[in-house]
Amino acid sequence: MAQKQPAIVVCFVRACWFVPGLRAKMEPMPAIDAAIGLLTCPVCADALTREHRQLRCGRGHSFDIARQGYVNLLRGPAPANADTAEMVAARERFLFAGHYQPIREAVCSACEPGGRLAEVGVGPGYYLGAAVAATHPPAHLGLDISVAAARRAARRMMACAVADTWQTLPIGSGSLDRLLCIFAPRNPPEFARVLATGGQVVVVAPRPQHLAQLRARLGLLNVEDDKLARLDASFAAAGLELVSRQELTFDIDLDAAATADLVGMGPNAFHDGARDFPRALTTTVAVAISSYESD
Repeated sequence: MAQKQPAIVVCFVRACWFVPGLRAKMEPMPAIDAAIGLLTCPVCADALTREHRQLRCGRGHSFDIARQGYVNLLRGPAPANADTAEMVAARERFLFAGHYQPIREAVCSACEPGGRLAEVGVGPGYYLGAAVAATHPPAHLGLDISVAAARRAARRMMACAVADTWQTLPIGSGSLDRLLCIFAPRNPPEFARVLATGGQVVVVAPRPQHLAQLRARLGLLNVEDDKLARLDASFAAAGLELVSRQELTFDIDLDAAATADLVGMGPNAFHDGARDFPRALTTTVAVAISSYESD
């Protein structure tokens, strides 16, 4: 009798798949459930709720949840400059190899514990995952305009949505306490809108010395000398005050594969052809970790 039990269980599970309502109860809870309270409909800005494998608003707009657990909230096709799967894979290899570990540690130190947390330009989830583990937010969300990026982050059990940082964010006004923007596009007016009073934005931006040796060797674009001043001005205009800044500088040793990933994970991947990467290169990482607060 015991030998027949596995067959009985299999038959029961297969039968349940066709029973209305029971199938939904047996489906795993997608990672996006951790962020439903933060999200709004990108069409009408109403609140969203989950019904089976969709997010729906009260006006009938619906958005499918992918099997990996993320949801696409773009109002049109992804732009041509969205990170490709190859770019996301390069970023994943480079970041999780630990080359930017000091930046991740500094970001986590800059984040106050608790509070609802999101990251724009989440990529494969390298920084958001660490911040969630360090600060234990009651809700978190990663946004990226790249479907490939949202897919990779969602596979790490992070709540993710595909959205355009340059447009109105699909997040309710005053819904966030912490927002991360790490080497990603910045939209200060929208950041100010989605932050609660006293909320914090942590921004990582390159300084002029950033990757200087690599840029000189490969002929890449320089970082503007006034980049941080313009950054501060744009955030101040949106009512976000600079409250702290840490300048972080360290060297990294790269082989040809790591150099290729570093170049391939950024905008140069769109227009650079095949390169002869050096077998070994030491280059300087120079960034500013800035914290801005909403008034």
